[in-house]
Amino acid sequence: MTSLWFDTAGGAVAPRPRLPGDLDVDVAIVGAGYTGLWTAYYLRQADPRLRIAIVEAEQTGFGASGRNGGWCSGLLPTPLPKLEKLHGRAAAVAFQQAMIDTVDEVGRVAAAEGIDCHWDKGGTLGLARSEAQWRGARAEAERAASYGFELRLLDRAAARERCGATEVRGATWSPHCAALHPLRLVRGLAEAVERRGATIYEQTRVLELSPGHVRTGHGTVRAAVVVRATEGYTPGLPGHRRAVVPIYSLMVATEPLPQSFWDTAGLARRETFTDHRRLVIYGQRTADDRFAFGGRGAPYHFGSAVRPSFDSEPSVHLALRNTLVELFPTLDDAKVTHAWGGPLGIARDWHPSVGLDRSTGLAWAGGYVGDGVAAANLAGRTLADLITGTESTLTVLPWVNHRSPRWEPEPLRWLGINTALHAVATLDRLQGRAPS
Repeated sequence: MTSLWFDTAGGAVAPRPRLPGDLDVDVAIVGAGYTGLWTAYYLRQADPRLRIAIVEAEQTGFGASGRNGGWCSGLLPTPLPKLEKLHGRAAAVAFQQAMIDTVDEVGRVAAAEGIDCHWDKGGTLGLARSEAQWRGARAEAERAASYGFELRLLDRAAARERCGATEVRGATWSPHCAALHPLRLVRGLAEAVERRGATIYEQTRVLELSPGHVRTGHGTVRAAVVVRATEGYTPGLPGHRRAVVPIYSLMVATEPLPQSFWDTAGLARRETFTDHRRLVIYGQRTADDRFAFGGRGAPYHFGSAVRPSFDSEPSVHLALRNTLVELFPTLDDAKVTHAWGGPLGIARDWHPSVGLDRSTGLAWAGGYVGDGVAAANLAGRTLADLITGTESTLTVLPWVNHRSPRWEPEPLRWLGINTALHAVATLDRLQGRAPS
């Protein structure tokens, strides 16, 4: 079954040409997802003379960029207290503020480039549906306030007015999130990049990265700077097996739902929503009044394997549907029209990074842990400044040139990750049964 985004973005499009042979450019970018495309976009904006080639194994937006939950949010995967401990309070605050500002930057570019990605900045709700979740919501709001950021705590009545899910006893609300159509965004961004003079080569699988060279099955791209923008697909590159782990996040989507349903369910401003359980769920009301709903819980596959067959995990897709019906019982008879998934990249310390090794010309960005729609834009702007030698507030953010430790070798990686997934799911079940 294809993704909702694929079917509502016009379906299949003709692939761009493959790399025609050996090529010399200034910057070679591996991966035509958000990170690679934003990097090219801002590089050409900074210096229109730069020769830029983007090589993509499949088609533009094939990976997480084209099939995610459609949240453009100011969320960071690394908690502020951890960032403060690692980098200092000022650096942590600057990083969070940069992410918040990035949400509006994505919206600005989409409008300026005429990208109809169903952008709607209604903020995001974190529902609390048990006593344990309510305690977590209060603590999260207090923590955000201690750093000077807005995360409003909603009581039962205010939360239910915004979202009519069952058993809601309160919520957090942040204004720093927009719902969007991810594949429409990535396809529109690719066209904007091409208008600015960069070239995208699709169906061109990269076999090896090295300083100054990107070797593919169709030729070698030589460049002073080589950018790795492969996120969850990074372990498939030689020498990068343990850089990040690909963890699958799966989604379902319903048929369009009548206004009578939304009169009770809420989400009138297309607020994105989650709750305060540990095993992440996420949802949005789409522009055509469906639910697009996803979550973690799919197993990690031995050896960091990534295969198309892993996009479907019937037991997880069924659990997602059941969770959605638990939240909104009147959906019991609603048809699920789409079920899909894909891998996202997680670094060993859950710390995203962006950087450039000036001695080799190798640059990279990733490890977004599912928060990449906005983070990739910030990464692209940062890489553009690093590559052009521009000193800016972005190039001193604490994720710049951060080096995460490598993941453990197998079978320790497989055992550890899947054991942790099982433990988190068990804890959520136990806390969900606790009295409110």
